[in-house]
Amino acid sequence: MKIIILGSGQVGATLAENLVGEQNDITLVDTNLDKLRNLQDRYDLQVVHGHASHPDVLKKAGAEDADMIVAVTNSDEVNIVACQVAYSMFNTPLKIARIRTNQYLKYRDELFHKDDMPVDHFIAPEALVTNYIRRLIDYPGALQVVEFAEGKVSLVAVRAYYGGLLVGHALSALKEHMPNIETRVAAIYRRGNAIKPLGTTIIEADDEVFFVAATKHIRAVMSELQKLERSYRRIMIAGGGNVGFGLARALEKTHSVKLIERSKERAEFLASSLDSTLVYVGDISDPELLEEESVEQIDVFIAVTNDDEANIMSAMLAKRMGAQKTMVLIKRGAYVDLLQGGEIDIAISPQQATISALLTHIRRGDIVNVYSLRRGAAEAIEAVVRGDSSTSKVAGKAIGNLKLPPGTTIGAIVRGDEVLIAHDSTVIETDDHVILFMVNKKHIVEVEKLFQVSAIFI
Repeated sequence: MKIIILGSGQVGATLAENLVGEQNDITLVDTNLDKLRNLQDRYDLQVVHGHASHPDVLKKAGAEDADMIVAVTNSDEVNIVACQVAYSMFNTPLKIARIRTNQYLKYRDELFHKDDMPVDHFIAPEALVTNYIRRLIDYPGALQVVEFAEGKVSLVAVRAYYGGLLVGHALSALKEHMPNIETRVAAIYRRGNAIKPLGTTIIEADDEVFFVAATKHIRAVMSELQKLERSYRRIMIAGGGNVGFGLARALEKTHSVKLIERSKERAEFLASSLDSTLVYVGDISDPELLEEESVEQIDVFIAVTNDDEANIMSAMLAKRMGAQKTMVLIKRGAYVDLLQGGEIDIAISPQQATISALLTHIRRGDIVNVYSLRRGAAEAIEAVVRGDSSTSKVAGKAIGNLKLPPGTTIGAIVRGDEVLIAHDSTVIETDDHVILFMVNKKHIVEVEKLFQVSAIFI
């Protein structure tokens, strides 16, 4: 596909990195020439220096025959206008925009139409991050939780600890421990390396285990890998921006929530807009404030300001002062691997959440959900089976007979309202939703081709 990416910030650059090796023709547009040159030196792509919404710039970038435009500049208005120009002047088939301002999102149904503001898909990063954190709070002890098939199936990453019933035993023992619950281990990472999960594989302490199960069974499966943590009740949020505000609003009905915000004006807005959340004005790294607000009684301390260093330092301080768990929003990808697992229990990359949403609309074949995992190295996808045995490479075939790319596992199939955990003998049917995990996303093109319908020539 020919794809034009508008904006070479963290999201634009990461998206380009994800797509250049997948038989795509990528052009990157930005006003920062140094950034463009740096990215052109690193990746096989074209660059155009200029304003992303200007017609001449889009024409130079190849908008006349582009398959899609992905507008991810730092300006919502530029992204929206760029989509309008692409539609009006170049008839670009697919237009995706990152939109962060709540006023636009609040009235999205009225605003974004083909004849008004022709944005085919919009990505709201703050909402994506808020939902991501909410799922982690719903499943204490999980490192990552992603949902498929309208929430019927989940893929969960957990750290195996001593005390977990399965630790020190083979995967085959799962069935003995839970005869009435089915699950499939999709991948295991041991000391940073992926190992293929077999029935004979022994789970070791500190393994990072990805498993697929019906969402209602997630807690039961987690108990096999680690001692279940009690549900989180007391939450402290550091930072009252869009993410902190959205998170407090989502949690305050079911949790006791405290929120710390530096700006007095913003704090007053938060206090008037939230119902039961206690809002404090102050520095999130102030030990006196944390002590006054009994941080030692907090179940989860969540730092979500726009400053990586402030998030990291405040979370480390909160953990040393007694907070049970810490979650930190970190924009710099290099920090994520360095920090997670010590005093920072979970490091969250907003870029990965945004990239996942973007890839959902970019992937070929009938792919309806994509999640970028392990800092972009792995992917989990949900693909819908179309066609029949004469036009589809998967319909009517048993999973054991499919030629899946290396490191690719089918974890589950959703058929209507029924969740089927995958076995070699399971036969895939038309309209099934197939949940796959790829240890190495470089095989995505092969997976896409599996779910593309072939034409029949008579």
